[in-house]
Amino acid sequence: MDALPPNASETVIDMTAVSAGALRDPNALAVENVQWRVAAGDYWVVAGPHGSGKSDFLMMTAGLMPPALGSYRLFGEAMPIFGDARLSTRLRLGLVFDGGQLFNQLTLAENIALPLRYHRNLTPAEAGEAVETMLGLTELAPWANSTPGAVGRNWQKRAGLARALMLRPAVLLLDNPLAGLDLRHTGWWLNFLDQLSAGHTLLAGQPLTLVVTADDLRPWRGRARQFAVLRGKQFVALGSQAELERSTEPLVREMLTANPPGR
Repeated sequence: MDALPPNASETVIDMTAVSAGALRDPNALAVENVQWRVAAGDYWVVAGPHGSGKSDFLMMTAGLMPPALGSYRLFGEAMPIFGDARLSTRLRLGLVFDGGQLFNQLTLAENIALPLRYHRNLTPAEAGEAVETMLGLTELAPWANSTPGAVGRNWQKRAGLARALMLRPAVLLLDNPLAGLDLRHTGWWLNFLDQLSAGHTLLAGQPLTLVVTADDLRPWRGRARQFAVLRGKQFVALGSQAELERSTEPLVREMLTANPPGR
């Protein structure tokens, strides 16, 4: 999967000397001095152990908090984007939270419809066809009328993905999507993300730019095209699959060869 899509020259994420604060303490730096460029159609996996700052970094990338230091531009626009005048740029980026972060008082279908209700001002009936399509693609139709507390974590995470795709973003950020999943659901996620990266019919065949955080590099071998690791507050961009395999970075070797827990 090292072949680049035809629009790869377009820079969608551009960070220069960026530092990200910690979600629990914005005055503390979770990641420092990031130099990173993401081109349209890239498929990045940013891996690191628990507590390495993956979620902090991804939330800053999503624009939920500003960079503590440095310059970050999304599609050429300075981030974070909060103003209504630039909202259309902001909505070109979607975010899938670890665990889905669904509203418990709403059904899965209602959670998935929220972006269309809020940003497109559609009624439930007007959003219905798009929601049904997304429920089918993510195999959530049997649980459409269930609340998040009535379904397992596997399905909650899929509903979070479905919600993030409703506005057809050009860039999708996913926070540790494989965490806590069984083998069948892990396989589904990996295959579906492959389809999105290659150009899913949902997006009219346009390749989706993906940035995924992970605890383990092994599932992403042969799937993602670019790799980075977080260690000691440093963002280490490794590059392609071939460069990942050649890396002598100790954390990389550990994350590629360690046995799963319990073995």
